[in-house]
Amino acid sequence: MKNLLERLYNGMIKENPTFVLVLGMCPTLAVTTSAKNGLGMGLTTTVVLAMSNLIISALRKVIPSRVRIPAFIVIIATFVTCVELLLKAYLPDLNKALGVYIPLIVVNCIILGRAESYAYSHSMLPSLFDGIGMGLGFSLALTLIGAVRELLGAGTLFEMTVMPEGYVPINIFILAPGAFFVLAVLTAFQNYLKIRAKASGKEVRKPSGCGHDCASCAESGCSSRFYDEKAAEADTETEKEEER
Repeated sequence: MKNLLERLYNGMIKENPTFVLVLGMCPTLAVTTSAKNGLGMGLTTTVVLAMSNLIISALRKVIPSRVRIPAFIVIIATFVTCVELLLKAYLPDLNKALGVYIPLIVVNCIILGRAESYAYSHSMLPSLFDGIGMGLGFSLALTLIGAVRELLGAGTLFEMTVMPEGYVPINIFILAPGAFFVLAVLTAFQNYLKIRAKASGKEVRKPSGCGHDCASCAESGCSSRFYDEKAAEADTETEKEEER
């Protein structure tokens, strides 16, 4: 249970895909014109991320390493299609607002990254919680960015007026440059918190998104986890037989 809760905490805080790993920037910048859109995109991605992690983990011993990426995309695309059809049926306004960014979840680097770096090498339950944690972290980031942009750019929050009557909206925040401004400020703030934590003597690990430190990848990184010697030898033997 402790390990499962750690996966949730890592995804939401320590390895937040937006503010820490800086992944999935395309939907982050494009759909966060309001808190509602940010929350909708985040929760949609969470469902796809959690379910694809679960299925990929269940099939990890069946999927050959040489065709794992196409297999991942097929699995992810299946869940994206299901989610898109559900949004069209029950939340048409949100589906219209998110537009083309729902189908693009298929190639979202957060989902493919977690499938490659975690789900393909871990059991089902931790992979499920890893997907939920990363998805909630993504939802939190998008909702926060959307809330700031909507508040400053329109004077509303979740489409409810919260600013005083005399407030003049700063329109640039609901335009494309506003997304960069808000993301930069929030990222700088979390970096400031990291620096403060490091200065106080706390250890601040450089996250890689896979649970390892990229600085020591030669010793314990992706190559040692995904491509063991037996698998490499098996692939070599198969290639020689095909050549013959």
